[in-house]
Amino acid sequence: MNTQEKLNKQLFEAVASMKDASEVEAFFSDLCTYKEIEYMAQRIESARLLMQGETYAKVAKQVSVSTATLSRVNRCVQHGEGYNVLLRRFLELSEENTK
Repeated sequence: MNTQEKLNKQLFEAVASMKDASEVEAFFSDLCTYKEIEYMAQRIESARLLMQGETYAKVAKQVSVSTATLSRVNRCVQHGEGYNVLLRRFLELSEENTK
């Protein structure tokens, strides 16, 4: 494992060690600019909408992202794991909170 891979792993483990959303919010507020957080949130919302079967045109308009970004997000939704795991867990938590 090279130095950058070790640093990346350290970052991922740091985020995973957070106890709740307020800790994660504080961490990301320190780590990222407002725009970087905004872009990440837009990508997650775009993934959610694409997974629900929405069209690129509707998602681009609703979330205000480029079709290039949507293409990247869609590729990750179709062939990756991260968005799927995140959104599945988020849905499970939402369902638990409404019980």
